[in-house]
Amino acid sequence: MKKKLTIGLSMVLLASSTMTAMASSDNGHQYGKESHKKIQNVQFSSMDAPSSIENMVKTYTESTVKVTFEDGTQKEIPLSYDQLYLTKDKIVENNKEMIPAGTPIDVNGDPIIDNSIPEDPSYYISDAPDSNSLIKKGNKTYMISHFEYDSQNNAGEEVSGLPASMTLTEVKRDKKTGKLSIVKNAKKIDFANVNGLWIPCNGSTTDWGTHMGSEEYEPDARAFENKDSDAYKEVRNYAEHYFHDASKANPYFYGWIPEISITKQGEASVEKHYSTGRFSHEMMKVLPDNKTALFGDDGGNTMSFMYVADKAEDFSSGTLYAAKFEQTGTEKGGSGDLKWIKLGHASDQEVLDIINSGVKFSDIFETAEEPTEGFTAVKTNASDEVEYLKVKPGMEKAAAFLESRRYGAIKGATSEFNKMEGIAVNKEDKKAYMAISYQEGSMEKEENAVQDDIQLPKLESGVTYELNLQGNQADASGSQIASEYVPSSMQGFIIGKDLETPDALGNTADPDQVANPDNLSYSEDLNTLFIGEDSGMHTNNFVWAYNLDDEKLSRILSVPVGAEATGLSAANNVGDSQYVLSNYQHPGADLDEKEITAVDKGELEKAMKETIGIMETGGVGYISGIPALDDDEDEKEKEEE
Repeated sequence: MKKKLTIGLSMVLLASSTMTAMASSDNGHQYGKESHKKIQNVQFSSMDAPSSIENMVKTYTESTVKVTFEDGTQKEIPLSYDQLYLTKDKIVENNKEMIPAGTPIDVNGDPIIDNSIPEDPSYYISDAPDSNSLIKKGNKTYMISHFEYDSQNNAGEEVSGLPASMTLTEVKRDKKTGKLSIVKNAKKIDFANVNGLWIPCNGSTTDWGTHMGSEEYEPDARAFENKDSDAYKEVRNYAEHYFHDASKANPYFYGWIPEISITKQGEASVEKHYSTGRFSHEMMKVLPDNKTALFGDDGGNTMSFMYVADKAEDFSSGTLYAAKFEQTGTEKGGSGDLKWIKLGHASDQEVLDIINSGVKFSDIFETAEEPTEGFTAVKTNASDEVEYLKVKPGMEKAAAFLESRRYGAIKGATSEFNKMEGIAVNKEDKKAYMAISYQEGSMEKEENAVQDDIQLPKLESGVTYELNLQGNQADASGSQIASEYVPSSMQGFIIGKDLETPDALGNTADPDQVANPDNLSYSEDLNTLFIGEDSGMHTNNFVWAYNLDDEKLSRILSVPVGAEATGLSAANNVGDSQYVLSNYQHPGADLDEKEITAVDKGELEKAMKETIGIMETGGVGYISGIPALDDDEDEKEKEEE
């Protein structure tokens, strides 16, 4: 849909050496508020993919943004990437000592120590920064950032079950340049009142000024009852590190949506929303009514969920739904209608009471080892095998909210989505966008499957789908859904292109198309969908801008070889500046698996080690130089000061 950008917009020239030079050559802030022109169109140029070792090991942009004003004049502005900090940087003040930004803390607020090398104990440091939110409180701006996990300990061994963390940083915007900087020492956010934080992946910022986080890859509560299982060992390892008491291990503590609120004094508080269901929360995105939410459910054999809160801006109670996918086509990634099945209604407190009762998987379900009358065969992300399940009498609410995917499958919802990642929303057009990173496996036609609703062509490089949001929708039982933003259908929107053989840089997907979309963020001001990649098919991952006016796809950022582009968020609520927040995590990962001939692979690996290292740290930063809404924020800031 063609949109005209009629909102008053101003241009801000943000900090970088190139941009500063341009500003000084043209009497300072050359694209600033002096014009007060209205913008008609914004176009991003597409930078080339990196082809030299120098570019392959760094995070950078060579893209520009061309702004066309209503009077026909144009300005072309170079973008830049500014890094705020690395996860290994000691910017956090914690118990009167400075610790790295990516270090997790335990239930007492103490940093968690890596003792894998006994003679040299040190902090654990996550190399995986993810979601960012910029939140304005009074005349101050705060940033919340996720730190998903630590991939390996100092002895080089893989680790699992480590507590994760979030960091709260106060940032300041330079009013002349728009550059962001850290004001003072950052803080770790305390999750002790909710039993700690499991793997926080993507997240979102709400209209009422809070941050919605996530906990993905929820531990399997059925497997946890087997003391030889990976799930048992992982959750026990978590409890030992976080509580220093393995007896407190409980898989039902994790797999939820945490909401973080911040006071004007910069103090953070946390509550987990247990009534939104328990599954592999990639993220939750609140829709424009501020009561309906959609989710990414990451993994294989996952499910599409929707939650409708009882009250706007209050996710402490509501109704959880799961989708039945009814396929309508296979072109351009495929299409289908969505029918919604009600799983149940609950409050956070009701679900928490069930958890605190000590309930186990075996208290909720009866199981069988083979097809049995009265049992439903389900295949979900929770297990590699088909399960035969029956809900025990009176345990429907526990099943709906603690085992949402298994219960949804019993009720007939489709549990065949694969690598369902980011969600974004386009308010004006009543569209949502969903990233399916790898369209394969359970999304293909499967012989002898217990359920085969989705039978789409394999596209390993993935599909970004467009969802149509409508009101006046009924659920599968015929009851009205109390929302005007119910996804009724979905169709492929942006698709990747698999390569039959790797190119000289090791890419197995076309480098000029999106591969394995993950983070999504939509800017209403720019009518642009931003897409971040988590691709093993691109040797370097990218951030893309897709302009809905001209349907043009532009590469606007490249991150280091082996790294994932994460933490994507288009933010326009800081002064008169707009930013695209974007991080990178685990740089150099899986480099040894790439078939690279265009450059010397040994020299590439050496360059990675000499710059930021291989899987040692991640970076938190933002893309700058983008036009933003002129809403007189500077004047508001002066009044508040």
